[in-house]
Amino acid sequence: MRCTRATPHTLAVHLGCDDTEAVESVLTTLVAMGMATADGAEVYRPVAPSTVVARLVERRLKALHEEMRHVSETRDLLESLLREQEFENAGPYGDTQTDAPLIERLEGLLKVREKLDELSFFCRSELLATQPGGPMTKDNIAAARPLTEQLLRRGVAMRTIVESGAVADLATAAYLQELTAKGVRIRVVERTAERLLIFDRQTALAPIDPNDSTLGAVAVREPGLVGGMISLFDRIWAESRELDEVVGSPAEGEGPEGGLSELERQILATMQMVDKDEIGAREVGVSVRTYRKYVAALMGRLDAANRFQAALLARDRGWI
Repeated sequence: MRCTRATPHTLAVHLGCDDTEAVESVLTTLVAMGMATADGAEVYRPVAPSTVVARLVERRLKALHEEMRHVSETRDLLESLLREQEFENAGPYGDTQTDAPLIERLEGLLKVREKLDELSFFCRSELLATQPGGPMTKDNIAAARPLTEQLLRRGVAMRTIVESGAVADLATAAYLQELTAKGVRIRVVERTAERLLIFDRQTALAPIDPNDSTLGAVAVREPGLVGGMISLFDRIWAESRELDEVVGSPAEGEGPEGGLSELERQILATMQMVDKDEIGAREVGVSVRTYRKYVAALMGRLDAANRFQAALLARDRGWI
């Protein structure tokens, strides 16, 4: 406001506003925010801009401090829960024991998901997994991505074995490459055993019926059985191939004969039709990060200055 003092009425007239109550409400808010002052005669005065900025910065810093304090308390609570669980599970000689059964039958998908959430929450060091079958659906990928990223942020080492049928699917292969870029080690075999998850080498989760995962799963804590499952995983791992050896990387090859994949062809096609990465990634069924990785690699192979030029050069070479 240009005036140095005003009442709600005079300010409303100055602004050409007929709603004096609305103006008074705004002035009250400005006072609450420290941007104006008011005396008993309902006369309002603006506060100097430098003072307002300083107050807003101070308020924001205070809010950030409170937020950091809450985050710290949550982290401390999590560490306390983990230590408490370790203490309760520790036997007289430091071995692990628990009141839960050594073999627990979980019937139905709901109970399996609850157990999976619990085991993932308390997983601290390592997760081993086998992923049998073919391609992952978009819903499967969308559900798995946040859980995987949460485990990686916690520093959990992850090793996963998938079947070759999965990497034949473009969207699944792109998602798996996305995971490897984030630190997950992935290997490929022609055929693996049923689905298996092993958390911190202490608890294993396997389906009741490998042919029908909807029936439920079995949570195994018996050390001998878990040890056997780990040995089985390690044997399959040793006989498998690294993901990059199977699907290649975006940067290799020098044209269609040199290894241009169908996914790269699709991305080249979208580069000439859409101008936003988010749209292009959705069109080919990969994450935006993976899409941009492929775009950068393709532009480098084509020696293109921009994406439109890359699409034109690709057409000239018969790539698309």
